[in-house]
Amino acid sequence: MRVQADRVSVTGPHGTLLSPTSLTVSGGELAIVHGEPGVGVTAFGLALAGRLKPATGTVTVEGGDPRQVVAVVDAPGVSEPDGALTLQAVVGEELELAKRPASKAAAASWLAEHDAAAFATTRFENIEAGTRTRLLTALAASRKGVGVLVLDTPDRHTSDVDGWARIAREHAERGLAVIVLTATTPVSALPEKPALLGGLDQPAPVRCAPAEVPAETTLEETVPDETEKTSGDQE
Repeated sequence: MRVQADRVSVTGPHGTLLSPTSLTVSGGELAIVHGEPGVGVTAFGLALAGRLKPATGTVTVEGGDPRQVVAVVDAPGVSEPDGALTLQAVVGEELELAKRPASKAAAASWLAEHDAAAFATTRFENIEAGTRTRLLTALAASRKGVGVLVLDTPDRHTSDVDGWARIAREHAERGLAVIVLTATTPVSALPEKPALLGGLDQPAPVRCAPAEVPAETTLEETVPDETEKTSGDQE
């Protein structure tokens, strides 16, 4: 699984939202991206997910349709849940989006499995930031076919950088390609050197899980050479 943005820019009705930006992230890697607060940050995430057409440049996603493979988590005004809903209702909506059982009982069961049953009837806007990011990220990761997670500015909810960074790293360790978009955290406070919106020459993502071994290499290592096998039989 790999997502690659090559000189992607986005324009809006009143001008440029995102200057040309390049980024490549593969399964098992974590990239932190920093930009100025505003719609340009979310525009980049939506472009990666195939939900916004770039004005210039290309987005390539290996592994399937970007709209199915890339999940944008908690994007302001796009995929962020309605704060007036209860947590259980939000979970039900997300489970339905993932084409999983989404009844009240199913949502309650999911919350119990994720140590959040006590907050089932709490309005979503009152859910603690770390819990919010943890649950929404887990729900997005559970969608069938998703291999890329884009966490949209979890720092807008909290100054606890370590909290959202740990969540992102855990999913990268499971083999997903994870991108965290940030805007309000100073660059100096980020846990890794970030890629920058408007940048083309970016730092390499952090590898959190072993790189995938190409299928042909695995086959070569596990299947005995027929010549050697025959020679051995003759002896």
